[in-house]
Amino acid sequence: MHAIATPQRFDKPFTQQEPIPEDAIEAAVRVMRSGRLHRYNTLTPDALSETAALEQEYAQRQQAAFCIACASGGYALQLAMRAAGVATGAAVLTNAFTLSPVPGAIHALGARPVLVETTDQLVIDLDDLAGKQRDCDARYLLLSHMRGHIADMHAIARWCKERGVTLIEDCAHTMGARFDDVPSGNHGALACFSTQTYKHVNSGEGGLITTDDAQLAARLILMSGSYMLYERHAARPEAALIDALRHDMPNLSGRMDELRAAILRPQLDTLDTNLERWNALHTVLTEALREVPGVSLATPHPKAREVHSSFQLRLPGRDGEAMQDLVARCAARGVELKWFGDRVARGYTSQYTHWRYTDSAPCPTTDTVLSTLLDLRLPLSFSRADAGVLAAILREELTAA
Repeated sequence: MHAIATPQRFDKPFTQQEPIPEDAIEAAVRVMRSGRLHRYNTLTPDALSETAALEQEYAQRQQAAFCIACASGGYALQLAMRAAGVATGAAVLTNAFTLSPVPGAIHALGARPVLVETTDQLVIDLDDLAGKQRDCDARYLLLSHMRGHIADMHAIARWCKERGVTLIEDCAHTMGARFDDVPSGNHGALACFSTQTYKHVNSGEGGLITTDDAQLAARLILMSGSYMLYERHAARPEAALIDALRHDMPNLSGRMDELRAAILRPQLDTLDTNLERWNALHTVLTEALREVPGVSLATPHPKAREVHSSFQLRLPGRDGEAMQDLVARCAARGVELKWFGDRVARGYTSQYTHWRYTDSAPCPTTDTVLSTLLDLRLPLSFSRADAGVLAAILREELTAA
């Protein structure tokens, strides 16, 4: 008798990130030993805090004039929209395919999310965007580069300028990405980045906002909670401009602390290398699954240099039962696929129909896309060999169905 081969399993956790680098740990320990965890609690007024240094270094990296660090990526979205003038009741256009903190940030301002269709390439639908804007006369677009997929930014920026729409970019998944050699985030008025654990740099929680607009930067600094200590910011506009606004901007107290800034600064030094490592993992899966019958993968815009810390695939034609069965079979082999088409929100894979507070009109194209869309995290604790194992298991299960 021939022995029955045991199916290959994957045995690494999908939520395990790489350790914080030793130099970042040492920087954090220095901050803790000082007891000076508040960004403005420096030994002397002219000393550069860890947070101010992070803002300066990230602005330089992003090729932006100004940067403000804050408590989280979601808070960054709220702060950016407030600075841009989003008021209670205002309509804010945003992707129907995004993560819940994006419409949540709009809702937190008392504004109204207007959800725009997503194409089968997992980017915002420009035709639906134009139609929705005409219908509601929205003056703001909060564009989510969901899962690292970048739309035609020249077309979007041109359309926003023609229609008088302020573009705010959610770059939580595109730190280090570029479009036509312009850093992701630099096509609009403001860009928001996340430093949450599952993003490209890790401080647990945290956010960064960049802009070239001095007036917006002044508002951001004051609203973040500067306590009139704005001269201690390094990547800021002239103090006189901020001083002129000091009595008009509310203090919303969402500053980043020194501990998180200290952890993040050394990570910027290895970010480019890590982005290449993420894309290498993504390429292994792309090359292995591109030709599998029934599998559809998004094709990047020719001018986009994307960054992917996760992998997405669609299975057009499969129904909900087939999708659930595939997810279960892969889970039994240690592969944690997330399905965006589930009727119940599970973890981060919610869809717009789960956000009842948005009261959104149906987005039938997005419904079709999400109904067969799967997502796979690719932490840097995985090697290229690990990605090969994942690809082999997925191929087997996809072709067995």
